[in-house]
Amino acid sequence: MNITSQIKQPILTEMELFEKKFYESMSSKVALLNRITYYIVNRKGKQMRPMFVFLTAKMVSGGNVNERTYRGACVIELIHTATLVHDDVVDDSNRRRGFFSLNALWKNKIAVLVGDYLLSKGLLLSIDNGDFDLLKIISVAVREMSEGELLQIEKARRLDITEEIYYEIIRKKTATLIASCCALGAQSVIEDEAQVNNMHRFGELIGMAFQIKDDLFDYTDDAIGKPTGIDIKEQKMTLPLIHVLNTCTAKEKSWLINSIKNHNKDKKRVKEVISFVKNNNGLAYAEQKMLQFQQEALQLLKNYPNSPFKEALILMVNYVIERKI
Repeated sequence: MNITSQIKQPILTEMELFEKKFYESMSSKVALLNRITYYIVNRKGKQMRPMFVFLTAKMVSGGNVNERTYRGACVIELIHTATLVHDDVVDDSNRRRGFFSLNALWKNKIAVLVGDYLLSKGLLLSIDNGDFDLLKIISVAVREMSEGELLQIEKARRLDITEEIYYEIIRKKTATLIASCCALGAQSVIEDEAQVNNMHRFGELIGMAFQIKDDLFDYTDDAIGKPTGIDIKEQKMTLPLIHVLNTCTAKEKSWLINSIKNHNKDKKRVKEVISFVKNNNGLAYAEQKMLQFQQEALQLLKNYPNSPFKEALILMVNYVIERKI
């Protein structure tokens, strides 16, 4: 049994029912929309977000979920899918999880409209059921994700961002959605602000570790997820690079910045940058930070009684930093 199946084990029934509810939550009277949403449902990824929702709900409540938990998981997945559809349009990307993206099959205008539709379905699912507390958690995440992306665009032009700004970008861009899954799972089953905040922080820390792991893939040859050096080609500022830029000599710094700005398509030069970052402690430093976030996340689970749900969340935290893709 692979690790994702192990993590899913304690919530198999919930995940099966969730898939039905998720498909229903997208239904429309427009045949074209139904064709597209059918395509989306049948090309699902690992479904980590709904898994976080159900596992945290069951851990904090002693094994309970309710209709609010299902709706919350559906809303998160609807809104997350909407952002992915829009991202593919913006990035002019033709593939998503090994399949054609919506914009590749149905063109940009339809893809943007489908993204808008999914977003509105998510909002209405909460509003129609009076889940305003859950809607607030999700809406804050959407706002922060947009801010994080824009902050990254704004800072990327200068290539001199501090570690603090980098953490702010990844907290908003990546970690906030996982944080909202965990907070939402807790909020759907208990009325305890401290525990909801605790779960929000737990998800945030996992998200930070997850993103740093992604940064590290750019420097390894065994990554299946993306080709080595792609972040450098796209002038993305990642933690290994930021650390090295902040610790090398002025001469080395100007060579690095010049390489990334003006020679990012030169394969030989990109390889030299990768070697320089590796040899100057960039990877070791990023790995150490990733482990710090992971340990802090695990610490937040300490006070919960042992259960299959807690064990699955611990597995999830470890999977995030040990994954190969």
